[in-house]
Amino acid sequence: MRRILFLAQAEVLHIVRDRTTLAQILIMPVVQLLVLSNAATFAIRDTPTYVVDLDRTRLSRDLVARFASSGHFRIVGESVSLARADEALLEGDVTLALTIPDDFEASLVRSDAAPLLLTVNAEKGSAAGIVQSYATRIVSAYETELGSRSRIDVRTNTLFNPTLDYRHYMVPGILVALVTMIGTFLTAQNIAREKELGTLEQLNVTPITRGQFIAAKLLPFWTLALLDFAIGLVVAKFVFGVPMRGSLLLLFASAGWYMIAALAIGLWISTLVETQQQAMFVTFFIINIYLLMSGLFTPIDSMAPWVRPLAELNPVRHFVTISRAILMKGAGIREIAHPLGALAIYGVVTLTLAVRQYSKRTA
Repeated sequence: MRRILFLAQAEVLHIVRDRTTLAQILIMPVVQLLVLSNAATFAIRDTPTYVVDLDRTRLSRDLVARFASSGHFRIVGESVSLARADEALLEGDVTLALTIPDDFEASLVRSDAAPLLLTVNAEKGSAAGIVQSYATRIVSAYETELGSRSRIDVRTNTLFNPTLDYRHYMVPGILVALVTMIGTFLTAQNIAREKELGTLEQLNVTPITRGQFIAAKLLPFWTLALLDFAIGLVVAKFVFGVPMRGSLLLLFASAGWYMIAALAIGLWISTLVETQQQAMFVTFFIINIYLLMSGLFTPIDSMAPWVRPLAELNPVRHFVTISRAILMKGAGIREIAHPLGALAIYGVVTLTLAVRQYSKRTA
C-alpha cells in the first residue's frame, strides 16, 4: 500500500507541476458548464419575425403587439410587401413571417372568422415546430380575448422543408460536424507528434519558411477533408434523400474556405502544446463548444442573449448555415454572403495565428 501511495503522490506532483494539464482538468469543465448550459436549451425566445400587415386596423395591430410582447418573437421588419418577407426568409434573417390579410378585421366583425398566414422557415428543423406552436398559442389566446364566437383560421406554410423531414435538416449539419472533428483532431496532433518524436528541430534547420511549413502541414488534410465532404454528400443524397437545390460548386468553394479555418485551428493548437495528449484535451474542449454553439442540435434563437454573439465566432455555425441554405433553399452567393465573409475572416486570422505561434515557439 505504501508503494501505491508513493507512486500516487509522485503522479499528483507531476500533475500539479504541469500547469497546462492542471488547467485542462480544473478550468475547462467549469468554462464549458457555464457557457454551454446557456446554449443547450430548447426554449426559444426573441425569434426574428417579419410582419406583413395588409389590413392596418386596430385588431391587426393588436395581434402584432401580442406577438411582440410575448417574449418569444422579435419583430425585425414590417411592410406590406410579401416579396420582402419571402426575401427575408430566404436569406435566413427571419424564422417566421406573419401575414395578416387586408380584410382581417372586417371578416371578424362580419362573420366572426378571419384567415391568418404563418410562414415558417422549416430549414431550422425542430425550431420550426416550436415556433409554430408558440405562434398558434398566441393566436388562440387572442381569439379568447375577442370573444367565444371569434375564430381565426391559421394557415401554416413551411418553406424549404415542407415535410419537416428531420434528416434533411440534420444530415448536412452532422456531415459538417464529422468533417470538422476528424480534421481538427488530426491537425491538432500533427506538430505535437513532431515535437514528441524529436523531428521538429530537424525541420527547423531546413531553408523552409514558417508559412511554407504550416501550409505544407495544412494542404494534405485540407484535400482529405474535402474528399470526406464529397463522399458525405453522396451518402446524404442517395441514402437519406437530402435535397441539393443549390450550386454544388458554390458549396465546395465555401467548404474550401471553411476547411482552412477549421484545420488552421487544429494546427494552432498543435503549436501551443507539447504533447499529443495535451492536444487531445484542448481539441476536445474546443470541439464541444463548436458543436453545442453551432445551432446543430439546439437553435441559435433559443440561446441566452449574451451567448448569441459568441456563436458568431464559431466557424461551424457559419458553415452549417451555408450548407443548409445551399442544399435546402437553393441559396446563391448573395444569400450566404454574411456567413461566407465570416469564414473568410476566420480563416485568415486562424492561419496567421498558427504561423506566428509556430515561429514564436521554435525561434
